[in-house]
Amino acid sequence: MVVLALALLVAACNQREVGSRHRPFTMYFLPSMDAQDLATNADVVGDFVAAHVSRQLYGEEGRFFVRTRVPMNYIAVVEAFGAGRADFAALNTYGYVLGHEIKKYPMEAALMVLRGENADERSYCAQIVVRTDSGIESLEDLRGRSFAFVDPSSAAGFLLPLRLFRERGIELGNTVFAAKHDSVISMVYQGQVDAGATYYSPPKIVDGREVSRDARSRVLAQYPDVMDKVRILSFTDHITNDAWVVRSDLHPDPVRNRAIRDAVVAALVDFTATPEGIEIIEKLYNVRAVTPVEDAEYAQSVAGFADEVEAALRAQEHEGKRP
Repeated sequence: MVVLALALLVAACNQREVGSRHRPFTMYFLPSMDAQDLATNADVVGDFVAAHVSRQLYGEEGRFFVRTRVPMNYIAVVEAFGAGRADFAALNTYGYVLGHEIKKYPMEAALMVLRGENADERSYCAQIVVRTDSGIESLEDLRGRSFAFVDPSSAAGFLLPLRLFRERGIELGNTVFAAKHDSVISMVYQGQVDAGATYYSPPKIVDGREVSRDARSRVLAQYPDVMDKVRILSFTDHITNDAWVVRSDLHPDPVRNRAIRDAVVAALVDFTATPEGIEIIEKLYNVRAVTPVEDAEYAQSVAGFADEVEAALRAQEHEGKRP
């Protein structure tokens, strides 16, 4: 018994606490720009979090260590949570539902992103677009038509429109994944497909003039008449903005676990309130700010999307994209 107790004591002493020098708090940032620029910006975020949490938890800098990672895709991030390698990630709806609801990995929503000029947009929807001269006047007219989605892991570019079509009993014809929102718009514009799905953002007013911010605006330089040639046929339901998640078992002591989580959340909120922070998160994810959120609240807001995520996984497997 004495030997066992000593062995347990040694094992406990050898455990590496998350945030220590030998087990840094590991933050995952999904690719959204040039890899080198992304890594540089991610490091700036990581350095801020390290300094902020060090001061909050220990009263001095240099006590909480952070490491940043740039994975290949959302599945890689989710599996990193399952393997205990990820402590934080800027996820989307697909990644959260896959990890939290389907895989049951130890992750929880801690922050929700805010968009819009005034950082007051807490949800978003997808738009279904067609050529103005297509003769398509309703969603029902899409039955049997060719259609372009963005990517299986995109909420606006796949999950939301897929749910819409399922609820309406609409069977599409040939479907393709265009990889990017602007590519979907280009395919519709050129008549390569009959319709497509992309993100939608409400227009903003500039000098008294309404300026579009939906996916069509991305190809205006290439197709100046895109607003006339491609129109919005319909919208999907709204869904709560993407979540930034933390690992739910950062520390075996629940009090310490919550303290680390809250310190990281506070650091990221403070970072996104600085001029440099605003600039960086806009570059990274087109986000204006973040706000704390409890996991139960967020889980409720995206409840019921497991079927769509399962369909996305099958689509990725078919496309040969699963790792």
